[in-house]
Amino acid sequence: MLALHSTPKRMQGRQHFRSLLVTAILFSLFSFIPPSRGKTSSSSPSAFTARLINLEGTAKETFRYNASLHNAFSRAIIYSFRADIPAGWNIAFRVDGMSVTSFRADSGRTQDISIELTPTPDAKPGTYTIPVTASAEWDTLSLKLEAVVKGSYSMELTTPTGLLSGEITEGNRESIHLTLKNTGTLPLEGLELTAQAPAKWDAIFEPARVERLEPGKSIDVVANLKVPDKTIAGDYVTTFSARNNNINATALFRTTVTTSWLAGWMGVLVILAAVGVIYTLIRKYGRR
Repeated sequence: MLALHSTPKRMQGRQHFRSLLVTAILFSLFSFIPPSRGKTSSSSPSAFTARLINLEGTAKETFRYNASLHNAFSRAIIYSFRADIPAGWNIAFRVDGMSVTSFRADSGRTQDISIELTPTPDAKPGTYTIPVTASAEWDTLSLKLEAVVKGSYSMELTTPTGLLSGEITEGNRESIHLTLKNTGTLPLEGLELTAQAPAKWDAIFEPARVERLEPGKSIDVVANLKVPDKTIAGDYVTTFSARNNNINATALFRTTVTTSWLAGWMGVLVILAAVGVIYTLIRKYGRR
């Protein structure tokens, strides 16, 4: 009877041993599975963050973001930077003041990273989303930055050829052709044209007021400059200006004034007359 009861007990022991053996084998297999590649920031223990992700400025400014990358793994990792930026824009990553495209992140350390984003000068106003990634062999960290580009006022006043000098005869009126260009990203409205000329000079503009000038557009303006009679020959500077409540542009125009041929001959005649008078006086009073 004792022998009959011992057989089921031995079978139960064997089954229990087999269960323990299978559990141990499965635990060993899962313990040694390597980390999967292509792990994203959503499941990665590391982090790529920025103190301020939204910055605002004009198209002529550089957007600077202060970011940090924390490596939470038990080994050093080399991360490479990439960014999806609009055409013509530039981006630079700086670590310890040096421009880099990748860097080595030590285990358990947090590294400060400066991100400099430069838009094109003609970037249109609006909000731009800039995806930035720091990628390693089996870890990818993502960060989304925002650049809010404000409109800017800018214009240029010059001549069609770029030459800001000319010649005029005293007593005459000269037409000076100017070009006014909107180099900003916002339209210019109510532009008044004025001139600061030498005393007694006169300047009349055609047109004297520009109601609206769209970004990237230009308009030709004529400044009729009148030089008074008997102006001494030489170089004179006239300041042409275009302005409204938001912007002001100036152009310095150098004018060389010459005397007319009639005035020159009159001067010669005066000199000859003076010489004749002196000669006559010498002959008349020199004999006494």
